[in-house]
Amino acid sequence: MKEVVSLKNAGIYQEGVKVLREVNLSVSQAEFVYLIGKTGSGKSSLMRTLWGDLPLREGDGQVGGISLTKLQPSTIPVLRRRVGMVFQDFQLFPQWTVDENLRFVLDATGTEDRAEQDRIISEVCSDVQLTDQINRPVHQLSGGEQQRAVIGRAVLNKPQIILADEPTGHLDPETAESILQLMRKLAVEYQTAILMATHNAQVIERFPGRVYRVANGRVEEVD
Repeated sequence: MKEVVSLKNAGIYQEGVKVLREVNLSVSQAEFVYLIGKTGSGKSSLMRTLWGDLPLREGDGQVGGISLTKLQPSTIPVLRRRVGMVFQDFQLFPQWTVDENLRFVLDATGTEDRAEQDRIISEVCSDVQLTDQINRPVHQLSGGEQQRAVIGRAVLNKPQIILADEPTGHLDPETAESILQLMRKLAVEYQTAILMATHNAQVIERFPGRVYRVANGRVEEVD
């Protein structure tokens, strides 16, 4: 399988402070990989670096064939067509409809043809089981439905990898289970890798995958 994420001897910085050192991490196509660690251990900073939100100042890194060490502002929209992001706190526009939230991302990442946008949004909403909610304002949706909208947003451009930062952190166990099942299903259908940050050991037992532990400024693969 093709490697879609690679970090070699990477230093991860947050606001000028090195939070992780000598990070070596890889994720291959359609693979499900976990980042585990306590709150504040550096998981989110690592995710933000892969997303292009924080610069990679040290070591080598690539995501979806794009070098993070040479990342320019003009390249970030290209990176974000290859990477989907699922945030714990949704980061949707609450007054906008599901359709408007998804269309905003397509505009921002370069798909501007209205008919093509309609086709993609209809297909994605069907995949994440939100067809009946497509024209509802986000603030009227349940937590689970909002997370489905976030996942829909993440897969709009059929990315090579989805970065999921504690995607079930605010959900009840039953809803969390359905969200994880959905992500597993989409990973297979879209052949998309998933790198998920979590501190919930039960998730890993229920949905096995390779595991990296983040602790004491280091990232180490766990057997």
